[in-house]
Amino acid sequence: MDIKYTDIVSLFENALAQKPQKELDEVGIVLQVGDNICRVHGLKNALYGEVINFEGGNKGIIFNLDEDYVSIFLLYNHIPVEESEVVKRTGHMFKCGVSMDLLGRVINVLDVPLDSMGPIKFEEYRNIEQPIAGVVDRMPISQSLSTGTLSIDSLVPIGRGQRELIIGNRNTGKTALAINAILSQKNKQVYSIYVSIGQRQANVARLVQTLQQQGVMDNSVVVAADAGDPVLTQYLAPFVGCTIAEYFRSKGFDVLIVYDDLTNHATAYREMSLLLRRPPGREAYPGDVFYLHSRLLERAGRLLGGFSITALPIVQIQADDITAYIPTNLISITDGQIFLDTRLFNQGIRPAVNVGLSVSRVGGAAQTPAIKRMTKSLRLELAQYNELLDFAQFGTELDEISQRRLARGERAVELLKQAQFVSYTFVDECLMLFLLKEKFLDILPVKQIHEFATHFVSFVQNIYKEFYDTIYKSQEITDDQYQEMFKIAREFSKLYVPKK
Repeated sequence: MDIKYTDIVSLFENALAQKPQKELDEVGIVLQVGDNICRVHGLKNALYGEVINFEGGNKGIIFNLDEDYVSIFLLYNHIPVEESEVVKRTGHMFKCGVSMDLLGRVINVLDVPLDSMGPIKFEEYRNIEQPIAGVVDRMPISQSLSTGTLSIDSLVPIGRGQRELIIGNRNTGKTALAINAILSQKNKQVYSIYVSIGQRQANVARLVQTLQQQGVMDNSVVVAADAGDPVLTQYLAPFVGCTIAEYFRSKGFDVLIVYDDLTNHATAYREMSLLLRRPPGREAYPGDVFYLHSRLLERAGRLLGGFSITALPIVQIQADDITAYIPTNLISITDGQIFLDTRLFNQGIRPAVNVGLSVSRVGGAAQTPAIKRMTKSLRLELAQYNELLDFAQFGTELDEISQRRLARGERAVELLKQAQFVSYTFVDECLMLFLLKEKFLDILPVKQIHEFATHFVSFVQNIYKEFYDTIYKSQEITDDQYQEMFKIAREFSKLYVPKK
């Protein structure tokens, strides 16, 4: 057989003449799989947090970079991953889709709709980890965010851009309080995002139904990571919700975001860290769990453009112990806390806000001037009432002044009670607090107080609508309007007939 050397030489010349391939796909091989985590060898240039594609269709995110392998958490439970399976780098971090079409929808962390309303058109995809705005780029919190709950708006006011922690035992009304804040944003230029972390699907379904019935779902987004979802999606859920909130803020809207709850989020991160063999700290949590929540909540705030993200993180405690690891971390990060007391809840005082342990570090700066005028002495009166109540339980004989304070405090507590998912405007709250401040409720039996106050609000809304609208627009009450309110209250007192 004759060999044509010229042909071989030409082949070598052609091979050398070709330009080398600039980008080579870096691939690895799965060494070990288990507990929704796998170890992969061969990805030498991989980055922390990078998304990895598996040959079998699964995806994962890198959470550990060791010398011989990387540890990857899987995004899907239902797609199997086998040993010796080939994986490939993507070169980018985990991203979520953002669009105004998200309003009114229920999605999971992977941008999959859960509401059977068809696909969503995304405008862009953003990294869920974003740079946090610095001090120079922020504005002081000075605008009120009405929650529709009388006890909160009067005693623990929340401002736009604030981070207010809701803390309490199981089944004390934490979620109901947050939902009420969402309901009160109806017909306002405030979009709401509810992030469900490790909750049951039935609870999320009831919440969506409530938002739809109350007519606020069109201005809301629900991001759900159910209890049965992979632990990685529970970890990612609040960051996805915050990225969507930042997109709405960049479009010129104020945003209210609820994280329900960060106890489950910390538990998911603890599970991931223990599977990664990271050294455990207090209560078996990893050392960076504080940084986990601080970098999430610091993304809330009011920027120089005037638009804000208000965060309401929820944390669950046991036996009213607010000194546990996660609650103390979150208390130090946030701008105040609303403490819901099991004892008050069992006594029928709902919302069960413990005024003594609840605080807003923004305070009156975030309160509507009209409400601020009505609540100057309310916290002091409640504190005196709780102090005297302890003495009265021992059968101690009280003087006439103490008895009057007890009677007044009892009426204040009764007025602050509120039914679930019933939202008040700040004008409604002003009218109710006016009745308490000017002692119109002192002559009434305690059982008639709530009925008297709600009927008085309806009376003003229907008969003196112009007066009501004027206060709503100005958000202030002048001295002349205050005197006018006196006349209206006296008129209503003469007409009021209690129900039998």
